[in-house]
Amino acid sequence: TAELRMREWWLHVGLLCVPLLAVYLHIPPPQLSAALRRWHSAGQAFHFRGQKIFYRDSSGALGSSDIVVLLHGFPTSSYDWHKIWEPLTQRFHRVIALDFLGFGFSDKPRPHKYSIFEQASVVEALLAHLGLSHQRVNLISHDYGDTVALELLYRWKESDQNRTGHLTLNSLCLSNGGLFPETHHPRLLQTLLKDSSFLAPVLMRLTNFVIFQKGIGEVFGPYTQPTSADLWDMWSTIRYNDGNLVMDSILQFINQRLKHRERWVGALTSTFVPLHMIYGPLDPVNPHPQFIHLYQQLVQRSTLTILDEHISHYPQLEDPTGFLQAYFNFIHSF
Repeated sequence: TAELRMREWWLHVGLLCVPLLAVYLHIPPPQLSAALRRWHSAGQAFHFRGQKIFYRDSSGALGSSDIVVLLHGFPTSSYDWHKIWEPLTQRFHRVIALDFLGFGFSDKPRPHKYSIFEQASVVEALLAHLGLSHQRVNLISHDYGDTVALELLYRWKESDQNRTGHLTLNSLCLSNGGLFPETHHPRLLQTLLKDSSFLAPVLMRLTNFVIFQKGIGEVFGPYTQPTSADLWDMWSTIRYNDGNLVMDSILQFINQRLKHRERWVGALTSTFVPLHMIYGPLDPVNPHPQFIHLYQQLVQRSTLTILDEHISHYPQLEDPTGFLQAYFNFIHSF
């Protein structure tokens, strides 16, 4: 009888462990929505140091030779640009977006030391692959992509401007990224993942859609929250190829920003490339007004658009019309 009770207890423990294990292992990964499948099938891949990198390259406006390259943020993908994709193709000859290594539909090797330097080399390799190394390109970047853009800006400034593989920059438009470590406030989960080698593997596996939804919802404005379909699309691109399991490695970019602040902020403050900042002021990651005051103080050559007060960290998704209007005004200004 005591033995029977013990057996029942173990049975209950076993039954309880099954769903917990399923949550821990994320069984099964989410299916891609029809919209994401369309985005994926419209793209291609090229190989960078043995890894497959997903990109989209759209030939658009006739009579224009302008090229725009879009650099997405953490933890999402090139799909962040889908709301402004069509209008950009109507204005530019080529519109190009990629999923950085470890993101979206690109390969997500592990273990791997992810770095901003490597991601900048991925962008250069893509443009070399497309035969565009010597064309003048316009960059639009967001969040993580801002720092990659600053590394590209640094390389362009340092190069003799004839070196192969380096981009020839025509303009740079930044948006809501942690350019300055001193005004950047990462989310609690990000801090735990980047700094805790013991907890990180467990946290990454335990982070499920509900936790993700809450975290991402906090960096959108109250009136511009993503729909449940939008959230599932973001989550699906993270979970694709087990991307949730490389988050701690990718998040080292926060430490890299601190370490290489002089290099990247220096490139930003000393460049003569036309610069613009599109900023959602409700951003808790790069809060108003500290972030924008520091930006204006340090980057005096840049022009600036502050969007409606309800727009937060993802301006291109929260206010695509305002974002595009600000961008086109900038592009027509030089």
